[in-house]
Amino acid sequence: MTKQELLEKIFKGDYEDLKGKTLRMTRLRVPGKEVCMANIITPTDSSVYRNLGLHIGVHEGEDHTGEAIGLVRFTPWEAVVAAADIALKSGDVEIGFMDRFNGSLIITGALAQVQTAVEEVVGYFRSRQDFGVCDIYKS
Repeated sequence: MTKQELLEKIFKGDYEDLKGKTLRMTRLRVPGKEVCMANIITPTDSSVYRNLGLHIGVHEGEDHTGEAIGLVRFTPWEAVVAAADIALKSGDVEIGFMDRFNGSLIITGALAQVQTAVEEVVGYFRSRQDFGVCDIYKS
């Protein structure tokens, strides 16, 4: 479809009146009910934690290198609040970051605990909230 065909389709009868005028087109994302990303990673370098800001609150002598990181992304974004609660109740994990305005959740902890928490979160939204969910990717 050409740009002109698109404009004609969108504006139908108004297209002739709009010809030659400056039009501004924007794209927006309409949130659906989905878990659009679920990753579990086990970084081996502490710079990953530092660059994500996950070293905040670490006590002297603690080394979290080798801990797993669970990354989960939601729409609608407010679902992250319930997801954080489910994750904390599902395993011995900590909230590394939670953004209810963007739908991002980062959890940290031992690999088995993070994996359990991410699986429980994704499972809950699949079965109880009827969300479309992605596969859980592990690296």
